[in-house]
Amino acid sequence: MPPETPLGYGLHPNAEIDYRTVQSEKLFEILVDLQPKGGGGGAGATEDTKIREYFDLVNNALSLEGLKINLDDLAGKMDEQTRGPYQNAFMQECEKLNTLINGILRSLQDLDLAYKGELTMNEAMELLEDCIRLDRKPPQWIKIAYPSERGLISWTENIKARIDQMNIWKDDPVKIPKVIFINRLINPNSFLTAIKQVFCRESNPQQELNKTTILTEVQKKMYWEADLPELRKTDGALVFGFQVEGARWDMNSGVEDSAPKVSFSIMPVINCKAAVLSDKVDKASYICPVYKTIDRMSTFVFFAQLKTKHNIDKWTIAGVAMILDVPGAADVFAPGKDPTAV
Repeated sequence: MPPETPLGYGLHPNAEIDYRTVQSEKLFEILVDLQPKGGGGGAGATEDTKIREYFDLVNNALSLEGLKINLDDLAGKMDEQTRGPYQNAFMQECEKLNTLINGILRSLQDLDLAYKGELTMNEAMELLEDCIRLDRKPPQWIKIAYPSERGLISWTENIKARIDQMNIWKDDPVKIPKVIFINRLINPNSFLTAIKQVFCRESNPQQELNKTTILTEVQKKMYWEADLPELRKTDGALVFGFQVEGARWDMNSGVEDSAPKVSFSIMPVINCKAAVLSDKVDKASYICPVYKTIDRMSTFVFFAQLKTKHNIDKWTIAGVAMILDVPGAADVFAPGKDPTAV
């Protein structure tokens, strides 16, 4: 039999590059795990440079302690009339981020006390040490965190990016930002549900929520560009942060084949709006699944509609999807930056 090629399965040649890359990363992870671990053990253990650098990142460079949001003050800025579905969704985000930050800081404080000899090193602390050295997320943080395939440093910086978005919103919680970075939401489904709730309230209070869906209209502008449309309440919200895997987005023709050796394509701003469910099938749109991470699995969010000039079966067979959290991608796409370079 000849060597297998991704083209034989309807996949883009980039799929083999990604597969081989993952294989190599897993191999080296195993090799690292087989290496002898540091001594540790007992009170007053010695910290190494990598751990001290991570302490400095959390406490000084990012100052996670000072980024926690005061939920009582935030709730005091709203009343029953001004606190709607969007505000509830964002309040839940703030609560989850505060819980995550508290968990991170508590673990690091315990480890610091162990280094000072005030606490005895235990198995959880030794595991935390190993994870910091290997740039991996500790299991105790994963339990209270959001799905992500990022390394520890990138993941920690991503937490700050998520908090920054909430800090922009908290200054005027009655009004939501013009463009929402959906890839910086722990629970994007909650925000999408809020869009449907606002639609039902404003258009028809008798409309059942479970008989509505989210429609996506891709704009021709990135979030930093001017002249983004002003939306009414029933028009949904402008969101940013989607990246297409397995294909690329063309401003004129929609979904197209990926560029060679470019696995992800950043989407422009998308207008996510609610509509009543319909039996009509749009044969010019690919119903694209959206996932939180490249692992996909149980991280499904919703189905988006992407225009294409090709047969939609082409993209279904190729496994094309949009991903929210992509390791290695910039958290902030600076104005003027070529999206295809990310």
